Amino acid sequence: MTSAFDTRPTGRRHRVKTKDGLDIEVREWGDPNGPEVLLIPGVAQSYLSFVKQYSAPEMQKFRIVSYDPRGHGLSDKPLGNPLYQEGWRWSSEVRSVIDALGLRRPVLAGWSLGGRIARQYLVDCGDDGLSGVVFLSCRPVEVPQVLGHGNAILQNVDMDDCASRIDVATAFLHNCFGKQPETEEFIFALAFNMLCPFEIRNQIGQWRTEPSVSEEALRRVKVPVLVVHGRQDILVLPEAARITAELIPHAQVQWHDDCGHSPFFEDADQFNAGFVDFVGSAWKRING
Repeated sequence: MTSAFDTRPTGRRHRVKTKDGLDIEVREWGDPNGPEVLLIPGVAQSYLSFVKQYSAPEMQKFRIVSYDPRGHGLSDKPLGNPLYQEGWRWSSEVRSVIDALGLRRPVLAGWSLGGRIARQYLVDCGDDGLSGVVFLSCRPVEVPQVLGHGNAILQNVDMDDCASRIDVATAFLHNCFGKQPETEEFIFALAFNMLCPFEIRNQIGQWRTEPSVSEEALRRVKVPVLVVHGRQDILVLPEAARITAELIPHAQVQWHDDCGHSPFFEDADQFNAGFVDFVGSAWKRING
């Protein structure tokens, strides 16, 4: 069977310098003049995670941009807790990508850690420069009751044994899916997961934002919002989506009944259909 990654378009490549001096790997696909989408992946992931979006024919009318966050993929990977635990660094990274690529008012979409990064952008920059926000299987409000049992595998990421690190990364990646990928797809994804050093995963794991700060930022959001979640998610429980939607009453919620943490990959056709409709509507509402 053909893997989703076999015929992936490589996209147009950019290197973007952040405010704190890191080089970030950025790719873009689709119509350079179309409505803009900025996709932020999860922890230990990559822009490659969104292969079923940027390679989909129905998405080519958009200008699709994604990047490897600091510590991931082909982006710089310096060590140091402040680089991963000070919220402004994540939001300014998003701002650097938007400015460097000249994005006008993109729809900002974040998966898992990427959703927290999108939340941090709203905390620090607001939504004036956006056309919409999409929260994918994430916990913008970091309350402990929304963490699922699938995270137990990450309780010890300080190990210095290579085989143990591979075992943990493999188990974590399995927990990212309710409907598991094909073997070739899983192997490919495991490879880019391993590009994020465990030391950095540990540092990111200690990043916290006070729930009250996040709640206030979400209440201020005026642009269209889409909340997407799989009901079988064992990493971030569906309750996280309900909390987000309660704080943003105008948000649309898109449930994927048979999916885990990665509905955009597990159920790409349904996800893409809802995403295309949302982006088109949001862009038209904000930009006329």
